Amino acid sequence: MSNEDRNRVLHGKYELGRQLGHGTFAKVYHARNLKSGKNVAMKIVSKEKVIKVGMREQVKREISVMKMVRHHNIVNLHEVLASKSKIYFALELVRGGELFKKVEKGRIKEDEARHYFYQLISAIDFCHSRGVYHRDLKPENLLLDEEGNLKVSDFGLSAFSEHLRQDGLLHTSCGTPNYVAPEVIGRKGYDGAKSDIWSCGVILYVLLAGFLPFHEENIVLLYRKIHRGDFRCPPWISADARRLIVKMLDPNPNTRISISKIMQTSWMKKAVPRSLEIEEEKGCEGKQIETLNAFHIISLSQGFNLSPLFENKKSQEREEMRFATTKTPSSLISKLEEVANSAKFSIKKSDSSVRLQGMENGRKGKLGIAAEMFELTPSLMVVEVKKCGGDTLEYNQFCSKELRPALKDIIWTSKENDSSFSHLPIMSASKNQTING
Repeated sequence: MSNEDRNRVLHGKYELGRQLGHGTFAKVYHARNLKSGKNVAMKIVSKEKVIKVGMREQVKREISVMKMVRHHNIVNLHEVLASKSKIYFALELVRGGELFKKVEKGRIKEDEARHYFYQLISAIDFCHSRGVYHRDLKPENLLLDEEGNLKVSDFGLSAFSEHLRQDGLLHTSCGTPNYVAPEVIGRKGYDGAKSDIWSCGVILYVLLAGFLPFHEENIVLLYRKIHRGDFRCPPWISADARRLIVKMLDPNPNTRISISKIMQTSWMKKAVPRSLEIEEEKGCEGKQIETLNAFHIISLSQGFNLSPLFENKKSQEREEMRFATTKTPSSLISKLEEVANSAKFSIKKSDSSVRLQGMENGRKGKLGIAAEMFELTPSLMVVEVKKCGGDTLEYNQFCSKELRPALKDIIWTSKENDSSFSHLPIMSASKNQTING
């Protein structure tokens, strides 16, 4: 890119600055949003190169994934812009550089390693809960911000749960040889979550040891060591950390430790993160029914277009959904009580809210769901449904299989259309808007 190109203003929104890095198909520049003054990292991809090497679907997949996985330990995608020849990713600017640069100098102290590793596991667990598998985890794809917080980046090789074949496994061999799980090399199919856990185990080893657990110049010898799980921990790694690494680098994916079990190990429990459960519980506390004004309605909308409660597209999966109803609060509460009884949930209720609490442990503990009611007009009520605990995929499955059938007679629809809120007098988003992350 020439100096003239580098200093141009993109789409009247971003002013490009100096180059921060480059890869085979993309260059990354410092950029500034002219309206907000916010600094971003602008990743610029050549359409011609992408099409030439058959990577169009991979780029589309990366955009879809990054829109799904918003987490404080994952690099945030602000928006995507495009011209005739280029695709522009406006990304969160992470100034601390790669974790690789830090471990390149040698091993780091165990407390510091635990800090980074906890954040890595939290981010990857979040991805897995949304059916996203990274498949290229390594220190070069882990960035650090100015405060020393880890950010997972580069989802170019990631996969969705939709990419699973009929056997329920992924079959595309990808990743970086030293970090790839043995079952990925084996080409017989693999569980994306378990292969990510293996890669996290290699990363933890590198943080604590200062070198790779599996390293050979000859790729055949390297893969042979990986298949056997042939590695040794140096003596300075603590016994608790060593036990965790051995469980993560188990060459048998069926007996390899899960993320929920990783979080329960004595080594991980030494980390004292903020309790997410407390934060979730705060969002589920009931109160009297509020009356919504026009500003409330707009704030509840997505793109100024209020959505139906249930959407079929998996890329739209979320932890919070809304619908309208002309029924009374007591009618809604009675219907939710029926759902709770049939699905083995306990129920807590107030005049304006209902809390459903699962009785059985799921992937991330017991599923908790809250429904809160807001008065739009004396005869029309908005109901907000959100996850208060447990796993997001299990929440979305429960909504589609249990809540939707149970509430189909309660959800309000206009006479012209089956979509609730589709004809409320709310301004629609511009058809020419960019793809927001």
